[in-house]
Amino acid sequence: MAALNSPDYIWLWTLLLAAALFYPVRQLIWVIQVRRAERDGNQDETRRAVLRMRATVTSILLCGVFSLLYTAHLFSNRP
Repeated sequence: MAALNSPDYIWLWTLLLAAALFYPVRQLIWVIQVRRAERDGNQDETRRAVLRMRATVTSILLCGVFSLLYTAHLFSNRP
């Protein structure tokens, strides 16, 4: 059995890193968007729900791409 830190498990590490980053990144993006919306005067609950969905999609894409690039770089430098 190969060790978990071998390049065979790059997809596992990509998923774990993306999952670990997802919630903090989504919360950060959502808070920034809500504060901007409140400053502009758009404070209703439907707007917040739309902003949460937008933050979720953006976070999935951002964390997925970052974790894939990071783990690919991490495992490419191995002997």
